[in-house]
Amino acid sequence: MNVLLFGATGMVGQGVLRECLLDTGVERVLAVGRSAVDAVFLGRMAGAAAATGRPVAKLRELIVPDVANLAGVEAELAGFDACFFCLGVSSIGMAEPEYVRLTHDLTLAVARTVVRHSPGATFVYVSGAGTDTTEHGRSMWARVKGRTENELLRLPFKAAYMFRPGAIVPLHGVRSKTSWVRLIYLAAAPIVPLWRALSPATITTSEQVGRAMLRVAREGYPQPILETSDINRL
Repeated sequence: MNVLLFGATGMVGQGVLRECLLDTGVERVLAVGRSAVDAVFLGRMAGAAAATGRPVAKLRELIVPDVANLAGVEAELAGFDACFFCLGVSSIGMAEPEYVRLTHDLTLAVARTVVRHSPGATFVYVSGAGTDTTEHGRSMWARVKGRTENELLRLPFKAAYMFRPGAIVPLHGVRSKTSWVRLIYLAAAPIVPLWRALSPATITTSEQVGRAMLRVAREGYPQPILETSDINRL
């Protein structure tokens, strides 16, 4: 399987990239983004690969100035079996027009470009728990995510799946680029075992998200929207 990955430098994307590189069924990964994957993270991956005999050399990075405009690199996006879209921003302190631009508009611009060149691909979008597909709820971010999901599901991919994780525990050196998010995870770490025991349907890990993405790309899933419990089950 050949995988196209957007957002490999973020917390979710790092976890997905790790699972792709360690999966012997993945032949190549093209990570597209505005910046390169952290060299320290790739160094840890090289060590893991050496221990397991699974090569990291399958990764190639494509650095673009604007992910929403892929016109100059469209030929690079052909021949992929899966596209994992892990880009995302927090809506905190953001006006709705800007959040729409960075969430809905960017995602759809990428997806429409990818489907033209890899129509046989499975597209997996990282949305979020609480997304509102009615598009009329009170929560701005949930409406925007819901509109994005609805329009992605109408594109002519082989299949499309919307992942709606709740809390995601970063594992294996995966970390957020945002300092306040790192602090939240650090503070919450002592209660994670209890949280998972009491409310397993609301929490997952970066490893589980990545493995679940690979599995739906290979085998499909009965429904297009996957909540945290579906992700963990896969």
